[in-house]
Amino acid sequence: MEQTARGNPTELRRGYAGFATPRIAGETRSDGSRILRSLTPLNPYPQTITARFGHWAREVPSRDFMAERSGAGWRSVTYHEAMQMIEAIAASLLSRDLGAERPIMIVADNGLDHALLALGAMHVGIPVAPISPAYARLSQDFGKLRYVFDALTPGMVYVHNASAMEKALAALDMHGVELVSSLPAKGATSFAALLAPSDRADVASIHAEVAADAIAKILFTSGSTGMPKGVINTHRMMCSNQACILQIWPLIADRPLVLVDWLPWSHTFGANHNFNMVIHNGGTFYIDDGRPLPTAIGRTVENLRLVQPTVYFNVPRGFAMLLDELERDRPTADKLFRAIEFIFYAGAALPQSSWSRIEKLCESAGVPGLPLISSWGTTETAPMSTSVHYRIDRAGNIGVPVPGTEIKLVPLDGKTEIRVRGPNVTPGYWRAPELTAATFDEEGFYRSGDAVYFAEEGRPERGLVFDGRIGENFKLTSGTWVNVGTLRTAVVAAMAPIVDDAVVTGHDRDDVRLLLFANIGNCRKLCPELAESEPPARVVAAPTVRQAIIAALREHNRREPASSTCIMRAILMTEPPTIDAGEITDKGYINQRAVLSRRSKLVEMLYADNPAEEVIVVGAV
Repeated sequence: MEQTARGNPTELRRGYAGFATPRIAGETRSDGSRILRSLTPLNPYPQTITARFGHWAREVPSRDFMAERSGAGWRSVTYHEAMQMIEAIAASLLSRDLGAERPIMIVADNGLDHALLALGAMHVGIPVAPISPAYARLSQDFGKLRYVFDALTPGMVYVHNASAMEKALAALDMHGVELVSSLPAKGATSFAALLAPSDRADVASIHAEVAADAIAKILFTSGSTGMPKGVINTHRMMCSNQACILQIWPLIADRPLVLVDWLPWSHTFGANHNFNMVIHNGGTFYIDDGRPLPTAIGRTVENLRLVQPTVYFNVPRGFAMLLDELERDRPTADKLFRAIEFIFYAGAALPQSSWSRIEKLCESAGVPGLPLISSWGTTETAPMSTSVHYRIDRAGNIGVPVPGTEIKLVPLDGKTEIRVRGPNVTPGYWRAPELTAATFDEEGFYRSGDAVYFAEEGRPERGLVFDGRIGENFKLTSGTWVNVGTLRTAVVAAMAPIVDDAVVTGHDRDDVRLLLFANIGNCRKLCPELAESEPPARVVAAPTVRQAIIAALREHNRREPASSTCIMRAILMTEPPTIDAGEITDKGYINQRAVLSRRSKLVEMLYADNPAEEVIVVGAV
């Protein structure tokens, strides 16, 4: 049965009228750094993330809190039912030897049991560490899984199906660690056992004693420079972040919030931003069991056909794949865009081509001017530090400081680094005091390593523009800096949809060249003469595919002829990025440094005097 979140649109604040007006103060210091802050004070916020859950269980007990797919429909739990389960799980966990030194490690996709276990643990001060299931499912050596397990020293490990993860679990030293599985498995405690009635009467009193600065989660970053780092996330970080979100986007309280979301809870975007937003505002979370993958994007479309969200969140790769489907399925696109209040992207830079495609679909649906916005933050900032809550006309703007958060802009290596201080910032990294000390400057600002610039100099209220990672940028032999983030976004947009992503090369070289990740499905469309059984190598070698790449890059070079932006050669790769080597996260963000290291032979091929046949020679125009 189809469900919709739309009420009477005449009763709602629509579009940009539903956002708070930015009020930003700025100062420039003698050392060239700048401080930006919101003039709007941060509202009070709860002490723990589950305190707000209890409020909604009393106020709207029969409202659905969460639903996951079950057959042709959904299996759901109400706020009242979920609160009872959370308290039962909390009581079960208190009878075990769990705590800050023995947290709960969760290795599972998004799901009802996952959510209830995490909330039950945090309710009574037991930290949880949601780990990317890809470390166990897609990995071949389980190196990252073992590293995270050893770093955590968990007292409990939860998986959805222990039998299906037998090989991964065998790689861990589970002695003294309780294994919990939702599906029956030998040697595992059943998740249902955690819901058994308990005679403990101290759950409420223990919950009341959980401090705002207690550890709620340990979220592991993707490890762009090695193994993942465990980022401590406190209740204060998460709760203050949700308070500021509601202040800048008050329209989300105009009607019950509904999300249809796939973003993994092992990442701050899906977990702290989206999951917590539903809890803070008493909304309903429909778990999208699709993914931005050729084999799974159809499931996302099906879910959006069944339920229309009030706000839609995704990452740029997810939008690119979803747009391919929605442009073929206009009825679903129309229902989606007519239901939502705004569209939000984060996690990476959105190509302008995707922005334009979204605008066209909105116009076709009869909602031109639907806000398309973004924010900026990291796992260390819970995550929102800046956000757009005003009209913007193109991709790239990451907004202004949110209430309660200070932004420091520091000149560094020819760019401007953005640093953060506020209640949303982590106290540090899990069992890594030296790394923690190096991550904060002398004033206590978190050093992000990201670069920005003003959208309009002299008008800080117009926001900041993301300018890539400082560590990714490099110089050519001429001494010219190459802005990797900006260039990557431009070339991917130029070659869409036959290229999924690009890695920029040229450090200490004379010019810029590219390693390209091919979209094999869209490449095949350019060479219909080839059979579907033809291997990917034959597809990317087809003359029509190579000619399309050359034409797109020559047009890019015509628009961007400078040595730091002009592309001379490229290689179209068929092997997708691998998570074992850290080339990609399960959100789909490419790790430039890891790709260049693992595929160094391809880089040498790009710069060989006599290019091999795999090399596409573009040349200047």
